[in-house]
Amino acid sequence: MSDIKFDKSTIPDLSGRVVLITGGTGGIGAEITIELAKRNPARLLFTGRNAKAAETTLGRIRSAAPAAEKAVSFVPCDLASLESVRVAADAILAQCGDDRLDMFLANAGIMAKPAGLSPDGYEVHFATNHLGHALLTQKILPLLERTADLPGGDTDPRAVGWKGGNLDFAGGLRTTQESALLGRWVRYCNSKLANMLYARELGRHHPKLLCFSIHPGVVSTGLVADLKLSDRLFIQMTNFGNIVTPEQGAFNHLWAVSAPYESIEQGGFYEPVGVLSSGKGVKAKDEKYATQLWEYTQKELGRFM
Repeated sequence: MSDIKFDKSTIPDLSGRVVLITGGTGGIGAEITIELAKRNPARLLFTGRNAKAAETTLGRIRSAAPAAEKAVSFVPCDLASLESVRVAADAILAQCGDDRLDMFLANAGIMAKPAGLSPDGYEVHFATNHLGHALLTQKILPLLERTADLPGGDTDPRAVGWKGGNLDFAGGLRTTQESALLGRWVRYCNSKLANMLYARELGRHHPKLLCFSIHPGVVSTGLVADLKLSDRLFIQMTNFGNIVTPEQGAFNHLWAVSAPYESIEQGGFYEPVGVLSSGKGVKAKDEKYATQLWEYTQKELGRFM
């Protein structure tokens, strides 16, 4: 296991703050949710597909931070289904009302799944890891921006995306992309590239918000445990000595919540823990490519807005 470190005492008190995290029902997401619950948030919402797993997270919060129990709530959401995301976004906004939303951590994701399409007809990794989060982001944007405009200066709204390949905008995103060599890994990496590009474009289009993407490291979670043996061995061999626990995998997210606002680069990509990277490959830094993804995404999501 890799020995990455983070001082949890640097996580600020979240009194008065409202935080939303996707994928809080297990793995890294559960660790982040539980850790932030200890910091007295006014409201902490987490999403996931599995209500039973959500109860496990809530039970751990009752043990670790009993005073936070009433502030924490679970919102069912299947990011692969844009209709499910729309319903979840409405539920989130109903709970927040006209109050505020200070931080959005787009943590949830799938990895190396068999070739398939989402209910809306998109390649399933692209649909879950990118489009679902993009729709949720667009739905909550007005509240994030209103929070940025609150008087008093005690606001620093953040949208934190998970790690960011080639994206085939000419119809390929509506196919299973089965033909690619190491197909399931290529499809996964393409969706992560989309996350990186979209975070940068989001910050460019909405400069009131601090938008950036992070890499949690190679984490031993359910994403890995659920893979077939050959894929698990592939991960072990290509990341020998660098695999981290879910608790360690949460460190970069917790850093993203804790770091001074002015110390984070708009649209940046951060390796564990808090290390600014130039990005992975030429495509991750291609402004034209980022614009193309933004325009494609906005067009595809239009009917759900």
